[in-house]
Amino acid sequence: MKLITAIIKPFKLDAVRAALDGVGVQGLTVTEVKGFG
Repeated sequence: MKLITAIIKPFKLDAVRAALDGVGVQGLTVTEVKGFG
């Protein structure tokens, strides 16, 4: 089992989700964060 942590822009989520599905990733947790600094 591997853990991948990524910070991506919201408009890229669909493409990332499709790519991960294409390589067999079955689980995904998405959390929206806001902030600056």
